[in-house]
Amino acid sequence: MAASYRKSKFLRRSRVFRGSRTFWRARLVFWIGAFAIGVISVGFAEAADIAQHLFGRMLGSNQWSFLLPLLVTPAGFLLSAWLAARFFPNSQGSGIPQAIAARHLHETKDRVPLLSLKIAAGKIVLTVLGLFCGASVGREGPTVQVGASIMLAVARFGGMAQARGLILAGSAAGIAAAFNTPLAGIVFAIEEMGRAYEARTNGLVLTAVILSGLAALGLAGNYNYFGSSDVAPLIAQDWSLILVCGIGGGALGAAFSGGALYCGKRIRRYVQPDPMKRMLIVAGVCGLGVALLGILSGGMTFGTGYEQARGAIEGSPLPVLYFIEKFAAGFLSMISGIPGGIFAPSLSVGAGLGSAAGTLIGTSIALAAILGMAGYFAGVVQAPMTAFVIILEMTGDHQAVIPIMAVSMLGYGTSRILSREPLYHGLSRVYLAAAIRAQRSQERDHGDVPKSVALQDQPTEGK
Repeated sequence: MAASYRKSKFLRRSRVFRGSRTFWRARLVFWIGAFAIGVISVGFAEAADIAQHLFGRMLGSNQWSFLLPLLVTPAGFLLSAWLAARFFPNSQGSGIPQAIAARHLHETKDRVPLLSLKIAAGKIVLTVLGLFCGASVGREGPTVQVGASIMLAVARFGGMAQARGLILAGSAAGIAAAFNTPLAGIVFAIEEMGRAYEARTNGLVLTAVILSGLAALGLAGNYNYFGSSDVAPLIAQDWSLILVCGIGGGALGAAFSGGALYCGKRIRRYVQPDPMKRMLIVAGVCGLGVALLGILSGGMTFGTGYEQARGAIEGSPLPVLYFIEKFAAGFLSMISGIPGGIFAPSLSVGAGLGSAAGTLIGTSIALAAILGMAGYFAGVVQAPMTAFVIILEMTGDHQAVIPIMAVSMLGYGTSRILSREPLYHGLSRVYLAAAIRAQRSQERDHGDVPKSVALQDQPTEGK
């Protein structure tokens, strides 16, 4: 009798809850937000491709046009850095550190300076501007900040209390839609964005990935980011690539992430006396360096590096020194402070590293490029599962599952030995520290007793 009463009471409450206007309004806003991430991701990709195409046409317009980057690229870096600092603060760089930092903040007012629709709009415009002037940046990382910003707005407009889960869902949806890699989006959410992953966010993440993926599929169709490949290790030299690309890619990735964290600290100290002026000096110098590298490489290091990576995966060898030139161009673009991601350039560096190894060893260039991407990418982000799944989904190479997995683990292990702190989590501390300073300043202005910003699961050293 008691059991029957409890069941009846539960059913009545369930009907009232599910029939309430608030419940369905929140769900509708969430679904629209997830769908919008897919649509915006496709539009962002198209705009980025157009920007790169226009820059390429400009380079080939006449016999002297190869010198144009000496003017256009530094000027573009200066403009992008100034616009980011003046109108879209916290839009600089990849955007993934901002999303990670926002998840660790408790109050919405502390998250909004990092994730907002205004920042999302600026992120898209300035990343496209960077690609138009030849910066070695990608759009995939920025899509994470855009997706997280949309979902934080969903939490506010829809009256949903699960802001941390929604930020995670928006980040996963951004990766899934940007690369057409739904599994990688989910793994990225668990491994990189949510080191303290909560099981109750499963539904939010899955739903966001599904809806954003459907929107992207409807607009762009079903595709593999780098096409389809079926290469596999066949001879002893092919198997040796696992060690070369795993250890070499991990070491190079550690050099990138460790160097970026170190240079970031030095640059922040340098710009402190006169932030705007000195920040623009840094951006201009980095832009000039990117322009010179682009000219020396015959234009190959400009942009995302997608065409070069795809060519290597299809079996066309890249110049042996390409990966060093692309590494330098990507590094300068990152520390310059302009908005733009490192995903696509990192994959291109990895493909170049693998191509060089394959050429020197005398093995399959396609297999070497794929393994090089896995090793270097795992070394940069120190997220081996994300690296393995994203490379597998982008290339469709199911014949090399075990080698890709092994290289990802070797790259991760090598990188952790050489550089203990993951790149994105190291950068997120900068935004967490800024949030703490901002709140303490507000509390002093209002005469309150200073206290720390409320944090949830603040990242610890070495994670």
